Amino acid sequence: MASSEQHDVTIRGRKMVQVTGVASVESFDVREFVLVTSAGPLVIQGANLHMKHLDLERGVVEIEGTVSSLAYVTEQSQRKGFVGKLFR
Repeated sequence: MASSEQHDVTIRGRKMVQVTGVASVESFDVREFVLVTSAGPLVIQGANLHMKHLDLERGVVEIEGTVSSLAYVTEQSQRKGFVGKLFR
């Protein structure tokens, strides 16, 4: 995916998130989605999250549930998170 591809995040009432410019879905469960976007890795956290729509050809993902946070992560913060999980 080209880094110049359009990337947008739309949140509707903390109950639905639509993300464009998505290259892949790295992991997901009811509390967290990790997406690789043209703007970098994006982590969406919340409760009762589920994928409503996935179209990787168009780079679109829609997630429903109660959204509590969205964060773009760097390689360094990903490593810190992994180490932190090891020592919990």
